Amino acid sequence: MNTTDRSLNFIEHIIEEDLANGFPKESLRFRFPPEPNGYLHIGHASSICLNFGLGGRYGAPVNLRFDDTNPAKEEQEYVDAIKKDVSWLGFKWDKECYASDYFQQLYEWAIMLIEQGKAYVDSQTAAAIAEQKGSPTLKGTNSPYRDRSVSENLALFQEMKDGLHESGTHVLRAKISMGASNMLMRDPIIYRILHKAHHRTGTNWCIYPMYDWTHGESDYLEQVSHSFCTLEFAMHRELYDWFLDQLIDPNKVRPKQREFARRNFSHTVVSKRKLLQLVEEGVVNGWDDPRMPTISGLRRRGYTPESLVNFANTIGIAKRENVVDVSLLDFTLREHLNKVAPRVMGVLNPLAIEITNYPEDKTELLTAENNPEDEAAGYRELPFSKHLYIEQEDFKEEANRKFFRLKLGGEVRLKNGYIIKAESCTKDADGNITAVQCTYDPLSKSGSGTEESLRKVKGTLHWVSQKEALAVSVRLYDRLFTDPTPDAHKDVDFMSFVNPNSFDEITAYVEPSLASAKDGDHFQFQRMGYFVVDRDSQENTLVFNKTTGLRDTWAKLETES
Repeated sequence: MNTTDRSLNFIEHIIEEDLANGFPKESLRFRFPPEPNGYLHIGHASSICLNFGLGGRYGAPVNLRFDDTNPAKEEQEYVDAIKKDVSWLGFKWDKECYASDYFQQLYEWAIMLIEQGKAYVDSQTAAAIAEQKGSPTLKGTNSPYRDRSVSENLALFQEMKDGLHESGTHVLRAKISMGASNMLMRDPIIYRILHKAHHRTGTNWCIYPMYDWTHGESDYLEQVSHSFCTLEFAMHRELYDWFLDQLIDPNKVRPKQREFARRNFSHTVVSKRKLLQLVEEGVVNGWDDPRMPTISGLRRRGYTPESLVNFANTIGIAKRENVVDVSLLDFTLREHLNKVAPRVMGVLNPLAIEITNYPEDKTELLTAENNPEDEAAGYRELPFSKHLYIEQEDFKEEANRKFFRLKLGGEVRLKNGYIIKAESCTKDADGNITAVQCTYDPLSKSGSGTEESLRKVKGTLHWVSQKEALAVSVRLYDRLFTDPTPDAHKDVDFMSFVNPNSFDEITAYVEPSLASAKDGDHFQFQRMGYFVVDRDSQENTLVFNKTTGLRDTWAKLETES
C-alpha cells in the first residue's frame, strides 16, 4: 500500500500500527455486517466504503455477513436488497456469511459456558431483570436464579431449545458481575425464547442468540481481524472481548473491535425504525421512494454509485458524530453527472412560440452536441419548426435590463438554432399569456459561420419543436423534511417536519431523441437539471425523476432566509 500520497485516517493508523507490531498482512480480513431488518441507507454507504475500501487498499478479503438473529424483524427481501446495493456500489465480497450459519456452534458454546459456571437460566420477567440491573450510579443485585446448579441450568436450557417454554419465561444470562461499572457487563442476556420462523432456518430454532453474543463470535469464526462499528457500540467492546476470552484459541486470529462515529445527514432520518414508519404510514411509496435516504431510493432518484462512493470518501470517518449537509452529496453527484450525462432539451412548463416568418410546412434538422465534457459523445439532430415550446419563466412582456431571456421587442438565441425576436403575445380571458409571436433571423443559425450567426445576444433558451416533442411525465422531488435535524427535537415528533410539498408530478415535453431512453438512463435537461428514467415508464409514456438541479438552490434559499 502506498501511504505517502495522502494522510491516513485513524482506522488506517490502527491497522498500520498492528502491522508494524508484527500482525501478518495476509491475516487481515474485514467485514460489512448489516442486520437484514430494513433497506440500507446513506449512512451504511460510509461503512460499506470503509470496510471494502480497506480491503482494496490492503489487498484483504471482505465478508458480507448478515447478522440475522431476530426473525421477528428480518426478511429475505432485505437480504436481497442489501446484496443488490453493495454490488451496485461496485464492491465484491469474498464470502457471503450469515450469523444463522453459526447457530449450532453458538449453542454449543453456550452449553460450555453453563458447564463452566459462567452462564445460568434466569426465570425473571424482563421488567424484573431490568430493575435488578441497577443504574450507572447504583450497583445491580443478583438474580435469585444466579446460583442455579449446572445440571438444572443445562436441563432448563435444553427445554428452552426444545420449545417447552413460552417466549419471555426464561433467558440465558452470562455470569459476569452485577457490580460492574459498565452496565452491559451486568450478567447480559445471551439467549431468549422466540417462537418465530427464521427466514433461513425455518422453525429449527425457538431460542435465538443476542447480538452481543453473536457478533464477536461470528467475527472469530470467520477470522475477521478488525471489526469496525459505530460509536454506539463502544461500550459493548468490553463485553465483545469478554466473550472472546472464554473460547479463544491462541493460534487463531483474535478479532479487534474499534469504533468510528456514525454520520448524520441534514433534512433526513436514517433510523431504520423511522424509515419503516414512513413506509408503513404511506408518507412515501416504499423503501425505494426517491425521497428516501436509502441506497435504493437514491439509486431510483438518479444518484450514481460513483457519486455515493466519492461522497463517502470525501466526508471520511471521524471519532465524533456530526451532521453532514446533504448538499455535499448533490455536489459530488453534479461533478459526476456533468461528465457522463448526455445533454438534451426538455421543457417542463411549456409556453407556445410561433415564428411568424418561418415556413408553415418546413421542418429542418439542427446539429447539437451531446456532451461538451466528452468528445466521444458525438452529436445528435434536433427538429426545428415554426411552432415551438419554451419555458413559461423564459418570457415576460416587460422586464428590466437584468432579465436576459425573452421579452417583447427583445432578442434571444435558441440553443443550437436561430436568434428570435418577440413581437407580440396572446392572452386568455384571465390575462394569462398563452402564446408568443416571434420572428427569426434566417441567417443567424448557430454554427453556420455567417456574420449574423456570430452576432452576440445575452440570452440563450432551450426549446422543443411542438410537432415532434414527446409528452412525458416528470416527477419533481424536494427534501422530505423541512427541518435540518427532524429527529433531534426531544419534545417534537419527527413526523411533524414532513415536507407536504416534497413531491409533484407534471407533464413535460422533451426532444424526440429520448424516445429510446430506458430505465436508469441519466440526462441533463439543459438549464433545468439532471433527470433519470424511472422504472414506471411504459412503452409510450416515459417517466423521469428529477435528480437534482444544476446548482444548490437550497443553499441559496437558506442563505437568503
